[in-house]
Amino acid sequence: MANIFENNPHCTFTWSALGDITKGRPNLGTQLPVAVYRIFEYAMFDVLTHKFGLEKGQELFRQAGHTAGMEFAKNVLAITLEPTAFFADLAEKLSALKIGILRVEKFDPTEGSFILTVGEDLDCSGLPPTGEMVCNYDEGFLAGIMEAYSKEKYEVKEIDCWSSGAKTCRFMGKVLR
Repeated sequence: MANIFENNPHCTFTWSALGDITKGRPNLGTQLPVAVYRIFEYAMFDVLTHKFGLEKGQELFRQAGHTAGMEFAKNVLAITLEPTAFFADLAEKLSALKIGILRVEKFDPTEGSFILTVGEDLDCSGLPPTGEMVCNYDEGFLAGIMEAYSKEKYEVKEIDCWSSGAKTCRFMGKVLR
């Protein structure tokens, strides 16, 4: 029996690889505790950083987030909306899926820049303060969403994080020109 990645020689993730979760989990449903998500995420990050080093592990998490963000945007979001409506749709979807509570602090389409906050972030809210920015996956996820929306490549950096001592995650993004 072939696995979901054997159909493509490049092992490319697509939204269809998620399958029909409702059909496959009629009793347990589509939701899971944040701790279960974090077990997977933190264990994977641990393996990657031990094998490749911290910087490469962070880079790989950003790349995975980017891939997920592109697929999320193309399959869940209305990417043809004007910016205000698009960000409202994004905020609604992130909240409904319990990923986080999005707030747009700044969006400048002419400059190609933004500052977003994500409260109750799935990846880090509640972690002990370490002084570090830990949401590398989120950086890539937001960059992928913005690329799918704008058709331009974005670089996204976390500038505040729950783990750094802030009570919300803040991300700054800009178009790569």
